[in-house]
Amino acid sequence: MPFSGKHIFFDLDRTLWDFEKNSQIALRHIFEEEKLHNFLPSFEEFHNLYVVENARLWKLYGQGLMTKEVLRYERFRVALSAYFTPEELLVKRIGDAYVEISPRQTALFPNAIETLKNLKSLGFTLHIITNGFQEVQFIKLENSGLRSYFDVIVCSEFIGKNKPDPAIFQHALELANCKKKDSLMVGDDYYADITGALNAGIQAILFDPKLKNTYNYEWVVTDLNAVSEMAIKLFFLV
Repeated sequence: MPFSGKHIFFDLDRTLWDFEKNSQIALRHIFEEEKLHNFLPSFEEFHNLYVVENARLWKLYGQGLMTKEVLRYERFRVALSAYFTPEELLVKRIGDAYVEISPRQTALFPNAIETLKNLKSLGFTLHIITNGFQEVQFIKLENSGLRSYFDVIVCSEFIGKNKPDPAIFQHALELANCKKKDSLMVGDDYYADITGALNAGIQAILFDPKLKNTYNYEWVVTDLNAVSEMAIKLFFLV
């Protein structure tokens, strides 16, 4: 295997596990279960607002300005408050249901499994670095059939540092027992995954399926099946 001794670290949400699709399935289930149509104009309107507020609050969490306990419920409290004043019991029920239902969804990006199989066959050792909540990320990996492809799984919550902090990348390198020059990061978030990895001395591939790259970054793939070829090119540059 030509790339034995080389390591590829993957982000999970929005890179392998289709966060948007799985989240929407979970939210629609909760919307119907809680009969929120009695209070809200439509699921689509609620979902669009939730996505905006969730992204805003996750950014605060990533900056260390909000705890995960607050984030878990506040994103729903804020979204619902645009239409009515929700009871705390409802907010808590929805927050808990989402964390229970969402990670059990199994939608992956096209060619995710095929890409991992190919990389393993070439000799690459694969790992995960994620900013997601630890208790749900392992459920996602197990339920979607991804867990067996990865050796080291690093959740930012466990070490108290979020990507792009160099500390989480250094911690991952130490756990994987590999060197920076033998490592590569693949992720969808230019700030967290790409600049984080580069600042830690690790090469990186940006996964950009919706062609949102406005950073003029060179190493970009729009389909996961292109990761293998690009990874080989990058390692030969070292």
